[in-house]
Amino acid sequence: MTAPRDRETMSCEEFQALLPELIGTGEDINLHPHIQTCELCRALLADLETIAEAARQLFPTVEPPDDLWDSIETAIKEESSK
Repeated sequence: MTAPRDRETMSCEEFQALLPELIGTGEDINLHPHIQTCELCRALLADLETIAEAARQLFPTVEPPDDLWDSIETAIKEESSK
């Protein structure tokens, strides 16, 4: 794979190959120069955001109780003292 050109002139293929890394950084991808100029990639990003939101609604995040780690630590200590 060749290195992508600068951010302003990268192709859709280069941008889409970079997209998972961009998503992983948490930066606002809508500010990326390629998205600013490419309707196709803007539509792709909108579709991915819709899918991600639907997945979040299907599998809501459950916060563990505040004392979870204390309970785990206590159970480990009890087990190791047997």
